Amino acid sequence: MRFLIIIPAHNEEENLPFTLDSLQQQSFKDFKTVVVNDGSTDRTAEVIRKYTDRDSRFQTVDLQKSAHQPGSKVVNAFKNGLKIQDIDEFDIICKFDADIILPENYLETVESAFKNNPEFGLVGGLLYVEKESNWVYEGNSNKHHVRGPMKAYRKECFLQIGGLRETLGWDNIDSILLEDLGWKEIVLPELQVKLIKVKGADYTIRPADYYGRYFYFLGLNRFLAYIASSKEAAKIKSVSFFFNIIKAYETCRSEKLELKISKDEQKSINNKRWEMLKKKWLKM
Repeated sequence: MRFLIIIPAHNEEENLPFTLDSLQQQSFKDFKTVVVNDGSTDRTAEVIRKYTDRDSRFQTVDLQKSAHQPGSKVVNAFKNGLKIQDIDEFDIICKFDADIILPENYLETVESAFKNNPEFGLVGGLLYVEKESNWVYEGNSNKHHVRGPMKAYRKECFLQIGGLRETLGWDNIDSILLEDLGWKEIVLPELQVKLIKVKGADYTIRPADYYGRYFYFLGLNRFLAYIASSKEAAKIKSVSFFFNIIKAYETCRSEKLELKISKDEQKSINNKRWEMLKKKWLKM
């Protein structure tokens, strides 16, 4: 199976070499990588050139870039990288971040998982971050969800879900849609991916605004959005954080901002959230 790997990159001159080196060092060699230079103002373009000049498996796309916002901008960059390729030539479509380090057997293990399990639609590893000179599990509560920095989709699954949505919450929307279509999302815990940069470090949006907008664009109804907001506020024990999230969510509702999902997809997402909530209640 052949991989197409798209890597959006904005001002990643320090991190990107680690990502691209880890790709060159993969035991599995049949891949094409497109690095999308998304309006970088540092030396990211020079870094990319060092790889494209020496390795035909690496290409680049240069974009103009506006203010960096989570979700929509990174997917827009991804789509610009995707459209210059003939995806019929590939079997696995990947969206990787520009600040991860993959173990040498990453692509080989993912390829084997897809080849041996035709029902697998999305596969990835677990994220690890550096703390006190040690690499430790990032701590995301859901170890069965493939995180945004290291998505690998079977091409047929990717096409059936309509690709990635240019919206906050895209990396949860994909999981729900593919499951509704009968595909499986699989995390391979033996694949430990190092995340160099803290998630959201270059976002200009405030955390409360982020969550409020995230819950809105994910398509959550008011009740589920309030439940999700209370969970986030409980993590930091802040009542004001809850109300600030709600304020951002309600602002999006009042402005009737466009969702990138259909009514049926929104219904599926809410039904899935209800199921998850019920399971948690039953365990209590």
